[in-house]
Formats: sequence, C-alpha cells, structure tokens
Amino acid sequence: MHPLLYALGAIALWASLASLGLSLSHLPPFLLTGLALVIGSVPAWPLVRQWKVPPRTLALGLYGLFGYHFLLFLALRLAPPVEANLVNYLWPLLIVVMAPLILPGTRLRPVHLASALAGFAGAAVAILGVGAEAQGVWSWGYLLALGAAFSWSSYSLWTRRVPPFPTAAIGLFGLLSGLLALACHWLLEPATKLSGHDWALITVMGLGPLGAAFFLWDKALKLGDARQIGILSYLTPLASTLLLLIVSGRPLTSKITLAAVLIIGAAVIGTRAR
Repeated sequence: MHPLLYALGAIALWASLASLGLSLSHLPPFLLTGLALVIGSVPAWPLVRQWKVPPRTLALGLYGLFGYHFLLFLALRLAPPVEANLVNYLWPLLIVVMAPLILPGTRLRPVHLASALAGFAGAAVAILGVGAEAQGVWSWGYLLALGAAFSWSSYSLWTRRVPPFPTAAIGLFGLLSGLLALACHWLLEPATKLSGHDWALITVMGLGPLGAAFFLWDKALKLGDARQIGILSYLTPLASTLLLLIVSGRPLTSKITLAAVLIIGAAVIGTRAR
C-alpha cells in the first residue's frame, strides 16, 4: 500500500480514542492505558521471534510508547485539559519541523511549514470548537504536555535512524510499555474493579487505537515522507471531534467546518508537495 494509506489507517483508529476514552472515563488512566497496550500487543505474540532488537531500539520504543502516555497523563492531571490537549497536538508540527534535523537528506520547504501551521490552527479550532472552555491560566503541566508532544514526534522520526527492525517488534514495545503503565497504576492510582462492559471496550481500544494503529504508524514512517505524514496527522483531532459529535448527537458547528477546511486544505497541499 501507499505509505499515506498506512498513516490514514492509524489516524482513523486514533480518531476513535476520544470516544472510547469518554465511555471509559470512570477508569484510572494508567490502568486503562496499561491494559489496552498489553492487549494491543497480543496480535504480535505469534511473531515473538521478530522481537529481538538492540537495546537502543528497545529504549527508543519505550521512550515513544510509554514516555508519551506517561507525560500526557501527568499533564492532564496538572494542567487544564483543553489547553494541555492543544499543546499535545504540537506533535505533528514538530514532526515536520524536526524532520530535516533528524533525517539526512530531508529539507523543510515553505509549503511544508505553512501547511503544518494551518493544520495546527485547524486543530486548535476543532479542540476549542466543541464547547470546551479554555481557562487561560499558566500551569507547569503545559511543559509536560510539550514534553509528550516532543516524545512522540522525536520517537516517530528516530525510528528511521536506528538499525532497521521488523514492525512486529512494536508488539514488544507495547507489551513492556503496558506493563510499565500498570506499575504506575499500582503506585499512583486506587484499585478499581472492572465490569464485563469495561473489558469489552478496553479490548476494542487495545486492538485498535492502542494496538493496530502503532503498527500502521510504524509502517507509514518507514516507507513514507515524515513531513507529509506529520501534516496529514492533523486529521486526527478533526476526525476525533467529528466522531464525538456523532456519538453525542450534537450538531455540526461553523467552527468545526472551519477546522475541517483548514486541516483538509493543509493535508492536501502538504501531501502533494515534493
């Protein structure tokens, strides 16, 4: 498949994360993420022989999958969630900006930067356009959200700089990251009893946005242009917001329409640029 199709597959799965998270908002975040990551690694278990990667590559995988979620959850605890989520969505822009710094032979053209900035503007409109109110106060949690954005963007780019590894090894990254998240749950969160409905939704989350999406993302980054993929990634907050509106039965607003125009326009222009 074309690399952008792998990226679109990951984006489509990530779009469901907010809706699933809303249905499971009564669960502690580290417990939810830990179980979902472990479940998401299960499809790669039959390929365990392909999990043999150098320590440097394994460290990078844990830095990306566990480090990103750890910093993001702490940020959402310390900072207003709307602003923290907006800072977190700097990661597609960081992928575009940092690509020339990390990937040899990659140049940042004005059209890439302009598309990435337009995409971020669209993401801001989408996040702020669902009725959530920004509090406009300073919090150290913003630095953690920025750290989460940097963690995911740098991980995404550095996977091209370590020795080539099978995509199946993402299962190892997810399994160990899930176990680390469960350890954080044990240390930081109260014990929680799960219902059968909870387990069903966690399984869907694990096999989808916190499982298959990571495998598709890895495939896209290995085969495609990181700048184009970064710009395309701004479809994630847009699709997530649209799905939330559908699930909640709320009408489409002019702000969401504006966000769609900005993000889709940026994606079309940015992905057509050489």
